[in-house]
Amino acid sequence: MNELMQAINQLAIFIQARLAAHFSHKEVDTQGYVNDIAENTSALPAFAPFSPTEQVILLLALMPHLQPGFFESIIQQYLPQGGDFPEFGGAKGNNHRGMLPTGETAVFLLAGRNIFTRQQLHAIFADEGVLYQEGVLTLGGVKDGEPAMSGRLVLSPEWLHQVLVGKELQPRFSPEFPARRLRTKMNWEDAVLHPITREQIGDIRTWLQYQHEFRNDANLSRKVKPGYRALFYGPSGTGKTLTATLLGKQFGQEVYRIDLSQVVSKYIGETEKNLEKVFTRAENKNWILFFDEADALFGKRTNVQSAHDRFANQEVSYLLQRVEEFPGLMILASNFKNNLDEAFLRRFHAIIHFPVPNEEERRQLWEKSLPASLKLSPGVDVKQLSARFDLTGAAILNVMQYATLRAFARGDGQLQLQDVLEGVRKELAKEEKSL
Repeated sequence: MNELMQAINQLAIFIQARLAAHFSHKEVDTQGYVNDIAENTSALPAFAPFSPTEQVILLLALMPHLQPGFFESIIQQYLPQGGDFPEFGGAKGNNHRGMLPTGETAVFLLAGRNIFTRQQLHAIFADEGVLYQEGVLTLGGVKDGEPAMSGRLVLSPEWLHQVLVGKELQPRFSPEFPARRLRTKMNWEDAVLHPITREQIGDIRTWLQYQHEFRNDANLSRKVKPGYRALFYGPSGTGKTLTATLLGKQFGQEVYRIDLSQVVSKYIGETEKNLEKVFTRAENKNWILFFDEADALFGKRTNVQSAHDRFANQEVSYLLQRVEEFPGLMILASNFKNNLDEAFLRRFHAIIHFPVPNEEERRQLWEKSLPASLKLSPGVDVKQLSARFDLTGAAILNVMQYATLRAFARGDGQLQLQDVLEGVRKELAKEEKSL
């Protein structure tokens, strides 16, 4: 943090030089001060990707979080009696009693009265600017008719947390972020997938590995839309969610499952608003978005017979647009491919079937699910179990959990066949089947 303290000291010197020049009606060469500040902030990972001017703006926005009275203590030296100082900008918050820097604050310090330089600085805060594109800093909204630069310098919570705490902020599940992070202790060796399914998953892994090289291609980057979209379809319990989670684990990307109960609303326009919160947060992050039971959102459009149908179709149209714009990996999961609108199907890069495991795959699943702390009783034969019972991987895990807990309760250290069969009976009963 020595670099940060030195940068703050250099920023104070810079502001003092600008104020001295302003009140004496002189100009000051800002570049030297900017370079002195950036020499220290560039050593901080959160600042390093940005230009020296952008680093100074970020440091200005950071100051109220570090030293609440930072700006007032400097300005008071030149305005001891107080008074308005519109050139410096600044705003008041609801709870924070100190000055919050605005775009006007940054422009005044970096450009003074130089109209040409002030115009150039406006581009830094535009939607095309790096700070906005990276989702690090934005200008707060202003009322109609007021100068855009009078908006506060607003740092993203993630970037601010990175600077203050030293690690990335994990978004919490809430109405403002209706998605939950998926984690697993399993590895690819634990996943039993059909050979064709595994081969198609390999295409997604290839994209995740080489997506940055693809985006930097001078020709294709102009013609191919960003991101990668995949549909996983097949019965429940066949490994769709696990595969999505393992992809994130392998490539160090967080996987967020969208909670449809928090997203879908009966009120017109609310579903789109709820989804926009997720897309906005995820846009500049290295995340994988996973939509389970995607039929509820991405279902087929219908003939317009009522106002409700018209708004439902508008919702699908919004999703089509957002799906194409998302720059990362988006995975939709459904039990049936045909439940989804054809417009979505055309936009998928991969449509991957997760079938019910065959006998050999079930044998592998039974073997991989056996408890390490128990012995098998003579009657437990995984080959016979896999041949006799048509179960998914999730169902087999449920059976083993039930039988293992029964063994722990008995305390004999053995996995008994009757417990396994009772677990199978319970799983079959869920589908209204008998043993």
